[in-house]
Amino acid sequence: MKGQVLALSGGVGGAKLVLGLARILDADDLVVIANTGDDFRHLGFDISPDVDTLLYTLAGLADPLQGWGRHDETWNFMAALERLGGETWFRLGDADLAMHVERTRRIAAGETLTAITDDLRQRLGVTARIAPMTDDMVRTQIVTDAGRLDFQTYFVRRHCKPVASCLQYLGAESATPSPVLLDALSDAHLRAVVICPSNPYLSIEPILAMPAVRKALALCSAPVIAVSPIIGNQAVKGPTAKLMKELGQEVSSATIARHYRGLIDALVVDVQDAQMAAPADIELVVEPTLMLTLEDRERLARAVLVAADRMSATPKRASVR
Repeated sequence: MKGQVLALSGGVGGAKLVLGLARILDADDLVVIANTGDDFRHLGFDISPDVDTLLYTLAGLADPLQGWGRHDETWNFMAALERLGGETWFRLGDADLAMHVERTRRIAAGETLTAITDDLRQRLGVTARIAPMTDDMVRTQIVTDAGRLDFQTYFVRRHCKPVASCLQYLGAESATPSPVLLDALSDAHLRAVVICPSNPYLSIEPILAMPAVRKALALCSAPVIAVSPIIGNQAVKGPTAKLMKELGQEVSSATIARHYRGLIDALVVDVQDAQMAAPADIELVVEPTLMLTLEDRERLARAVLVAADRMSATPKRASVR
């Protein structure tokens, strides 16, 4: 089945499925929207971690072990900075530094993050369209027992150790979504919207917190399918499970289904969760969701699109959007 696929993604976890989609779709059929709630200014540079993870992943430049940053990276800049007493808690590799320098220069010259990202992905040979969720400033903050923390302070500097009680997405209410995102959602021939298995609260919710996105999703005629980042009662990666517990939620794919209820038509869960009880208005799709190999990424991507195509062909879809 032809038509564009729109993927909403954070960094490492979401990038795995995005890579699978990119490998099985035609070049013009994938649009990826990156979370920018993690963006911040550090050492004078404008840094967009999730945008860069997606760029490096689709360009074949990502570090295969960490999932973020570039492979074969060197760290001379950080070593020199440390000797000078500078801040080194957020590590910038020598090759990666070029990305931040160029982005910062172009933002200062008046270009939008959407335009800059589109040019950079073409220069890196990435055929899928990648765009930030907005050109406005939206910043994820975590209210914790150590105070209100910006995302990178919580995630990198404090290693997610503070106990969270609340999440806030500053600026989301007034932010205008990227035109790439709104154009994709209004496309009458859109094949599917895929919510990647990124952290629903830290990586996907900043995108969904923009009212115009929720409105466009409600009007979208294409199936909206999310992939759960939970297998059994554990998160595949990152602080998702810890955060869910601290927010008083059960660590399960059923919780993920309830979190996305009203926005999605189907939730893809791992075979370990095949017996979970999903809300009546959300279809459960059971597939192996752990992506350890490139083949795993492609297989899961195909399964998601098969489910989407089947739902598009069904006269009555389970949806309350």
